[in-house]
Amino acid sequence: MKAMILAAGKGTRVRPITYTIPKPMIPILQKPVMEFLLELLRQHGFDEIMVNVSHLAEEIENYFRDGQRFGVQIGYSFEGKIDDDGKLVGEAIGSAGGMRRIQDFSPFFDDTFVVLCGDALIDLDLTAAVKWHKTKGSIATIITKSVPQEEVSSYGVVVTDDDNRVKAFQEKPSTEEALSTNINTGIYIFEPEVFNYIPSGIEYDIGGDLFPKLVEINAPFYAIPMDFEWVDIGKVPDYWRAIRGVLLGEIKNVQIPGHEVASGIYTGLNVAVNWDKVDITGPVYIGGMTRIEDGAKIVGPAMIGPNCWICSGVTVDNSVIFEWSRLGPGVRLVDKLVFGRYCVDKTGAAIDVQAAALDWLITDARQAPPADTPIERQAIAELLGTNSI
Repeated sequence: MKAMILAAGKGTRVRPITYTIPKPMIPILQKPVMEFLLELLRQHGFDEIMVNVSHLAEEIENYFRDGQRFGVQIGYSFEGKIDDDGKLVGEAIGSAGGMRRIQDFSPFFDDTFVVLCGDALIDLDLTAAVKWHKTKGSIATIITKSVPQEEVSSYGVVVTDDDNRVKAFQEKPSTEEALSTNINTGIYIFEPEVFNYIPSGIEYDIGGDLFPKLVEINAPFYAIPMDFEWVDIGKVPDYWRAIRGVLLGEIKNVQIPGHEVASGIYTGLNVAVNWDKVDITGPVYIGGMTRIEDGAKIVGPAMIGPNCWICSGVTVDNSVIFEWSRLGPGVRLVDKLVFGRYCVDKTGAAIDVQAAALDWLITDARQAPPADTPIERQAIAELLGTNSI
């Protein structure tokens, strides 16, 4: 069976991670989120998968290639151009536009097919969803999930009649105005006839253009509410919750990698640490070839990526540290995400390390340690207040 993963977006709400990593490649404890989607599709018999790519397309293509090692076949549809310098420039054409481009190239979608957004962890019975879709004679089906009333304002709400036929949408309504608690999860089932309603050669969106059109013409368009695990990582706070959820065991379909060296403490290969001289409280994951100096303190839930260098006196508390990060002596990180030279808090608000003259606090672990003097360090510590960021 055939499926499509939507992977062309820039992921602006997950910056700084998506400056260099496309959203489907964002790692959940070292494993890209799109890999979990491929596993789910394969499990339910979807083994021919098209992926539309645009922003940092080569990162996705170079990792997944033809899909052979994941037990599926993958094809790619690039949306963009090559500029005068020979660089790929992404120009996404909308989710429905991406579907249309593939179909115009050659009619790939010739039977019932599934479309998944590439930025969520899901554990869904796709087989049951497709069966329901077919019994309804639906041309398009949205998989919805019920959320508490107080959370509806963060999502697109799907409004249906008593037969689950879609009647309207509400984009992030207020709690008082919401007509439903069923939200759009970005998981869709289509029949090939849906292409009769998607124009060629223009930017066209599934949620913003196609679905309103189907409602307008009273097409057989349904939504099925299902109870399943769904973890959206569309924004920095979402990603934060996903990492915490995995470490705390709340997300059941993701296993913590590595070896559990003590209760709630997991490590990759060849971590350099004297366990008797550090203070680590789980749940914590520490990537392979990471060095943790004596006197460091790590309080979970926390993730420290591979090849990091955590210097003496550092405190990492409820934080996420990506690979190749060096945290200078005495740094205290609480509720922070460190990605290269970028540092953000759990709401996504950025701290400009260079502008704040904090380059010596967070650097690349592959570089030689900065040659700061005790006087300089004391001056900055007084300015910052015990080196906290």
